[in-house]
Amino acid sequence: MQHFAPIALFVYNRPKHTERTLKFLQQNELASESRLFIFSDGPKTVADEDKVKEVREFIKKVEGFKTVEIIEGQTNMGLANSVIAGVSRLTQTYGQAIVFEDDLISSPYTLTYFNEALDRYRNEEKVMHIGAYMYALKDENLPESFFYRAATSWGWATWARAWQHFEPNIDTLMAQFDSKKKHAFAIENTMNFWKQMQDFKNGKNNSWAIRWYASIFLKGGLTLNPSQSLVNNIGHDGSGIHSGLSDIYNVIINPKPIKQFPSVIAENEQAYQAIKHFLANRKGSLWARIKRFIKEKLNS
Repeated sequence: MQHFAPIALFVYNRPKHTERTLKFLQQNELASESRLFIFSDGPKTVADEDKVKEVREFIKKVEGFKTVEIIEGQTNMGLANSVIAGVSRLTQTYGQAIVFEDDLISSPYTLTYFNEALDRYRNEEKVMHIGAYMYALKDENLPESFFYRAATSWGWATWARAWQHFEPNIDTLMAQFDSKKKHAFAIENTMNFWKQMQDFKNGKNNSWAIRWYASIFLKGGLTLNPSQSLVNNIGHDGSGIHSGLSDIYNVIINPKPIKQFPSVIAENEQAYQAIKHFLANRKGSLWARIKRFIKEKLNS
């Protein structure tokens, strides 16, 4: 009998987003055979109390999964500490975990993709992370799924054997980078991954994701990704803790299941180039950037 990976869903104070995320999760092929653990963080301020309560009232009624367990935090841990604690708990108990936040809509085949990949690469030490999100890439000749160096955080899965290498200490991580590694880590300086590391150190962000990617990168690990995204982030409406109003990362979800998985455990060069091209050009022309800046200011 197959044991499907448990799902960790992290929620806070966005009832409408939580409702949509769960609605799409419930429509997944493997929902009824999957254990769902909902981690509800405690309110950070008095102003958040009503929304947190509203989310908690809603999640008490959630059905459609094999089991539903709700873990309510009495105090506010923050997203990073919540994710680290929740993923650690599930990987220790079940050896693997699928991770969602409260602003992700998924394909009906997202859980299937995760579970198939978790089974397929269970004993491949080099494969450390399975991502479900992918940028809107221009290259239409990519395989259905591929290996790449960076870890996406919008819907992902991992095993206990990989998660044990997660290093939360930013100084320990940063000390292991030289200029060559920084360049490779930042996809040849097309993405601000190294700046995210510096910002974390300086208290400007509280990202678990950048430390997880750095942990994978320093181990020489790989991440599995679909060439067409199986999730879309609906949190870029200004409602989230870490969300802007940018639509650069908006995608159309792949309506079909992933049937092809790579047999060679190595980064796909064609996919790497397609991602690098996307990242280098994602902000568009100067005029497009100005328009986006004005739009964001009007909405703030």
